[in-house]
Amino acid sequence: MKEFKGPAPRESRDGRTVLDRILDTPHLEQVVPRLQPDVLHRVIQSCGLEDCGELVVLATPEQLTRIFDLDLWRPAQPGMDEQFDADRFGVWLEVLAEFGAGMAARKLAEMDADLVIAGLAQHARVFDGAALPPHMTADGLECEIGGYRLFAKRTDSWEAIVEILISLDAEYPDYFHRLMRGCRALSNAGRELDELDDLLDEEHQIMFDLAFDRERRRDEQGYVPPAQARAFLEMARQLRLGSDSMPSANPIARAYLRPLDETTTASTTKGPVPPADPSEAAAALVDVLDLLLSAGIIAQQPRALLTGPQDPTSDHKGALRLMKAHMQFVFDRDHAAYARRSEELTYVANTMMAGCALQGRPFTEQEASDAAVAVCNLGLENWPPRWSPPRSASPTGRSLKMKSLPDDFLVNHDLVTVFQVGWTVLHKDVGMYAAGRLLEVLAGLRCDDGDIQIGLDALHIKLSTCCRAGMPWRARDALDVIAILDMPAWAALLGLIDECPVLHAALRASQNPRTRSVSPSAFEFISQNSQIASIREFMQSLPEALRP
Repeated sequence: MKEFKGPAPRESRDGRTVLDRILDTPHLEQVVPRLQPDVLHRVIQSCGLEDCGELVVLATPEQLTRIFDLDLWRPAQPGMDEQFDADRFGVWLEVLAEFGAGMAARKLAEMDADLVIAGLAQHARVFDGAALPPHMTADGLECEIGGYRLFAKRTDSWEAIVEILISLDAEYPDYFHRLMRGCRALSNAGRELDELDDLLDEEHQIMFDLAFDRERRRDEQGYVPPAQARAFLEMARQLRLGSDSMPSANPIARAYLRPLDETTTASTTKGPVPPADPSEAAAALVDVLDLLLSAGIIAQQPRALLTGPQDPTSDHKGALRLMKAHMQFVFDRDHAAYARRSEELTYVANTMMAGCALQGRPFTEQEASDAAVAVCNLGLENWPPRWSPPRSASPTGRSLKMKSLPDDFLVNHDLVTVFQVGWTVLHKDVGMYAAGRLLEVLAGLRCDDGDIQIGLDALHIKLSTCCRAGMPWRARDALDVIAILDMPAWAALLGLIDECPVLHAALRASQNPRTRSVSPSAFEFISQNSQIASIREFMQSLPEALRP
C-alpha cells in the first residue's frame, strides 16, 4: 500500500474538475454529512471511488451503510438478483486506509459488524493461533493479529486489511474480537458429513441475512427488489385485454405503493452535525448541489408532467401526446391525484431498472423513466373500451380528441394498470409478433453457404424454443447470423426481439431511402400504435432484405 501523504495540494492539480470544485467547497465537513446517500454515491460513481477518499472519510456511518447498499451489490446479469461484491469491498478498505489505518478502523467500528464480517470473510480465513487446522499451509499470504492467524483468500487489498485490523485490535478491541470470532466461525464452518441437511451453511446464511437486511432498508426507501420486479413485469405481460372488466390491482405493486402520507424521509445523520455558521453551511450545500446538477451528476427530480419528446432529435410527431395531455389535466385539477400518478410512474420505472434489461444491459435511470412513460402512453392508446365506457362530453366542456378516454381519466385510473396494458401490447404485438414473423421467414430461407445455413437453422431452433416459453429475447445471441445477411435488419431485429422492445434507428432508415448513416446505438422507445404499424411494415419486407 502507498504511504499516506494526505490530500494533494490544490495548487498541484491540473484544471478545475467537478471533484476539485467540490473539495474546495467551504465548510465541506458540514456539507458532506448533509448530502443524501444516493447523491454522494453518484459523485463516487462519476468521479471514481479511489479519488473520492476525502469525501468518504467525512460521510456518516448511516450514509456509508446506504452507500454500501448501492455500491457493494452487483447483478451477474441485468435484472438478476444482486450479489455481494467482495472485490469492491476491498477497494473501499484501501480507500479508507489511504487516510490512515486509524481513520479506517474508526469508520469500520461505527458500522454494522455483520456487514464487515461478511466482507472480511471473502478476503481471509481466520483461525485461533493455537488451533490451526492441519490442512492449512503457509504457502500464501498470512499474518497473526491479536491471537488469530489470518490466511489470505484474495491478494488484492490484503495490506490494507492487515493494517486496519491491527488498528482495530489496538483501538477498538471489543469490535476487533467480534469481527474475528465471526470470521473464525465462517472459516471453520462446513456442511454435515452425510450432506443430508437442507440448511444453508454459515457463510451462505450470513450472506442471506445481509441481503435480507439490505432489502428491508431499500424497501423503506422505495426500491424494488429484482425478483419482485421480474415477477411484476412477467405478470404485466399476461394482462387479458379482451376481458369484460378491468383487472384488480396488481398485488406486487399494491404492496409497494403505500399512501403518500406514510412515506417519510429519514435523516442521514446520527445526531447533530458539528455547528458552523448555519447560513454559510446551507449556502455551501446549495452550491454543491447546483454544481452536481450543472455537471449532470444528478438530475432534477423527475416529474410525471412531461414538456418535451423523449428524444429531442426525433421528428416523430405526437410522441407521448396522450400522457402529456392527461397528466397536464391531472396536474391542473387534482394535485393529490397527480402526486399519486407520479409515485406510480416512479414505481414502474424502478421495476424496469431492477428487473429488466435493455439490449442486454441495465437501464440507466433516464432510460427507465423514458421507457415507463412511453409504455404508459402506449397503454392509453390501447386501453380496452369495455374497461372505461366513453363519455359523450368531458367535465370541462372540451375534449382531448384522443381515442375515447375522458379528460379526467388519470384522475380516476392508476398508471400501474395503464402500464400493464402498454407492456402487454409491447410484448405481444412487437416482441412476440417480430419473433413469430422471423420464424416464418427462417422456415423458407435457404443459403448456399453451409456455415450460414447452419447458423440460420440453429437460430430457428433456439427462437422456437424461446417463443414457446414466451421469452424470445433469450435467443438474442443466435441472431448474430442475421448480421451476415443484412446488418441493418439484424440491428432492427435485436431492438424488436428484446425484453423491452425498442425501435432501432436502422428500422427507420430502411423505410427512408434518403437516410445515409445510422448510429448503432440510436433507438426510440415504442409509445404509439403508429410505430407498431411501421414495425409490421418492416417485418413484411424482411424476406426481401434477407434474401441471399
